[in-house]
Amino acid sequence: MKERLRFAPSPTGQVHIGNIRTAIFNWLAARHINGTFLLRIEDTDLERSTKQAIDTLIECMEWLGMDYDEEALYQTTQAPHHLEAAQQLIAAGHAYKANPAEEHSPVYFRIPVHCDDYPFVRTIGLAEIQLAPNTSVSVSGAGLTYSTLTAKGKAVENQACLAGFQNLCILNEAGEVLLSLADAAMDEVLSGKNYLIENAAKLTFTRREVFYDDVVKGALAKPLDSMRDFIIVRSDGSPVFHLANVCDDITQNVTYIVRGDDHVENTYRHLFMFRTLGANPPKYAHLPMIVNAQGKPFSKRDGDAFVGDFRGKGVLPEALFNYLTLLGWSPGDNREKMNRAELIESFDIARAQRSPAQFDAVKLANLNGQYIAELPASDFAERAWNFAASMDWFHDIDRAKFDKVAALMQSRTKLMTDLQSWASFFHAPQSFDPKGVKKFMSADAIRQSLANMADRLASLPENASCADIEAAFRAQEQADGLSDFALNQPVRVAVCGITVGASIYETLDCIGIAECVIRIRAALAATAQA
Repeated sequence: MKERLRFAPSPTGQVHIGNIRTAIFNWLAARHINGTFLLRIEDTDLERSTKQAIDTLIECMEWLGMDYDEEALYQTTQAPHHLEAAQQLIAAGHAYKANPAEEHSPVYFRIPVHCDDYPFVRTIGLAEIQLAPNTSVSVSGAGLTYSTLTAKGKAVENQACLAGFQNLCILNEAGEVLLSLADAAMDEVLSGKNYLIENAAKLTFTRREVFYDDVVKGALAKPLDSMRDFIIVRSDGSPVFHLANVCDDITQNVTYIVRGDDHVENTYRHLFMFRTLGANPPKYAHLPMIVNAQGKPFSKRDGDAFVGDFRGKGVLPEALFNYLTLLGWSPGDNREKMNRAELIESFDIARAQRSPAQFDAVKLANLNGQYIAELPASDFAERAWNFAASMDWFHDIDRAKFDKVAALMQSRTKLMTDLQSWASFFHAPQSFDPKGVKKFMSADAIRQSLANMADRLASLPENASCADIEAAFRAQEQADGLSDFALNQPVRVAVCGITVGASIYETLDCIGIAECVIRIRAALAATAQA
């Protein structure tokens, strides 16, 4: 049987990189094992899960090249099925109303008391809990309520499910049994009998735990006495996440769940729900969260956090897909740039790391630069033209000149927002880097040499080659008694207003010799008092 994996987002606006990484891992896992990749839209938050939010999610998946194999399932269409399942659980004794006398009482799922034959439950052994003095213990079908002492000696109330206390005995300070709940007595409690035990000092019981092998995190377990029954239907009659999520996984025949590790605690609950609804639990793989440099969950306040942010900066979908795949997963070698076919072939969810993955914007930009460098020149020029169209310097631009600049700058572009620095190719600088002027244009000898350089460039033909321009630099430096390359930075500041950029010879070639002459003379005049 083919494995069936699903991506089940609750779209409420922009798509966070953590959510889309979960989609990527599910998609790659399904494609690697020739499984089925499903999309389920958990749209029960009607105020936030708008059509626009859903469209944004689906368009984002399309942009990243993630197709799904069956028609998307919308959770709101399954509400009647969810409520039918709740009634099934109530009838079987696996769920109960908080207040049976109220028609609209919330419905709770009961962690099954008799679960020794469940394959994911095991007995640990005898256990005891010391109670806070002068407190009571309440025992009812909803569980136990009791008080313990904190490290500072303060009494704190605890609540836990009945299933956590097999063979429960409540004892007083003298060790006398105040209440014993063997199976028969426990059944009476499940049938509605309540106890309030005063002057209790200790609980003794057989401890059991729920456990499973997580594909990423390994063996995980949780004592049943640390769990509580939980709501599955609200008082307004709407199903809660736990019920809807499990029911939909059963409906879609999901066999393999890959999701964030914030759901580990939910998995302990869901194992019981699958079993009581007559379904086999799927395999689980829980992914580490994405964190910032301080190790805290990565959010918008740390910088770009949504797919739209990166897309808006000109990150290519191939680069973002590649980067997010390697954010918390490794192919087992030193490869960091992998195309989609390589990722599918190599992807094994078991290789996902257990610890949080730190987002590195610089690393993503560098990877994106590699993808940009590989684009056909004409493709890059077209993308750059369209992207630059919204920039303030993009006016009266000659397309042929733009394409020439694009050819020069393609290998130097990491993000399309880098195009903002292209302004100097098309317009004379309105200001000059003051540190650059002071360092490279303040000496009288350099300023005179710049003036001489403008004259020498003016004598060159407009179609002079980069080699001709470079030769002119060396000739002028020699004529003025300067060392080789001494004029490179002064000319860059004068022509572009900045101190960094592409090869100065190719830069002047793209701008045009005549224009460069005008700019050098204008810069000398503008910085005369500097």
